[in-house]
Amino acid sequence: MKIFKKECSPEDLLDTSLPYTCYVVSYHDTADGQDKFDLVISGKQVEIFDYYWDLYKDNFIDMKQSNGRANPKLWTDPNAPPPKKARTK
Repeated sequence: MKIFKKECSPEDLLDTSLPYTCYVVSYHDTADGQDKFDLVISGKQVEIFDYYWDLYKDNFIDMKQSNGRANPKLWTDPNAPPPKKARTK
């Protein structure tokens, strides 16, 4: 499980370049009193649900699949650092 974007804006939720294994998790933050959204990537929904249920319990609102359409095997994270190039001798 990987949290791709924490507390993202509603425009980020409509991104179709995400993999189809990306889920939108909504929860109520008691400190701010507002509903917040996270984009989470995982192979199994139950991992995401267990993590957020343990973290927020009664403040957990909803979890649904994002608008992502990319194949997760071919998708690369734009925030990830580029791989190191191999040195030749």
